[in-house]
Amino acid sequence: MNETIDDALALWGWQGARATLISHRENAVYRVVATDGRKAALRIHRMGYNSRDEIQAELWWADELARAGIPTPGPIRRPDGSLAARLRSGRIASMVSWVRGTPIGSGSTPLPYPAHRRLEMYHDLGQLLARLHRASDEMTLPADFTRRRWDAQGLLGDNPLWGRFWEHPALGHTERADILAARDTAAGVLATLGSGDFGLIHADALRENVMQTDTGLALIDLDDSGFGWRLYDLAVAISQSIDDDDYTALRDAILRGYGEIRPLPARSTELFSLFAMLRCFASLGWCMSRMQPDNRAGAVYVARAIRMARRWLAQDS
Repeated sequence: MNETIDDALALWGWQGARATLISHRENAVYRVVATDGRKAALRIHRMGYNSRDEIQAELWWADELARAGIPTPGPIRRPDGSLAARLRSGRIASMVSWVRGTPIGSGSTPLPYPAHRRLEMYHDLGQLLARLHRASDEMTLPADFTRRRWDAQGLLGDNPLWGRFWEHPALGHTERADILAARDTAAGVLATLGSGDFGLIHADALRENVMQTDTGLALIDLDDSGFGWRLYDLAVAISQSIDDDDYTALRDAILRGYGEIRPLPARSTELFSLFAMLRCFASLGWCMSRMQPDNRAGAVYVARAIRMARRWLAQDS
């Protein structure tokens, strides 16, 4: 076990706990088991991704969601009551409760369920996201609460949150032109939406972050959470199924589940395709800094963004 993990465990009073790496994407996430059998997820946050203030805000929100009965992992406080700590390495650590369950799937393989079960699952996920949004709207946020904004600038501005997607080196001249044209028309639509149905969102409810538990679905990994349009949250949730034959049915299922708990905005089906495209653009920017241009997985992001841009332009014409 390395010095960084030892430092983090000591700061929470979990000396001697066993730590097993379970994920290393934006953050290094460890499953830790204390000497008395308690379990938790220890996160060593990626340098430069979220500031300490942003991490503190995420943990405050997670704590409030858990208090409101939303199945998400709440933070485990240090003995002094703080939510996070800066390690000697300069990285920030936090610890959250352990969610016992399994992810509903992974982005690299089709969902392993019969058709009716897939629809039920996304209907239930729509309800869960509606409850999360409703609970968030009922909170009084601290004055210093700060999280990223998945707004027009964050998604389509000169410096989007996940990178200037239209500059991906794998794009040809025509492909880049199509994506830029779709970006321009999408920005016009977002301008008409204003701040309608805009608030705190999970922003990354992908299959890996939706857990099946004994009591239903739960959401983990609020690392990308922030302020955004609620329909963006729903579009992200099924973005890994865009190429599946039942994508439209899954879209209808998640919208139906959501609408049973919380009102859907006008033109929700039409706007869903817009936010689905915007997630594809964001993912294209995300992979630019993480994958080589000829990476096979990255090629999927590139092809998907081009296809969604052209589909949008055909619809908009």
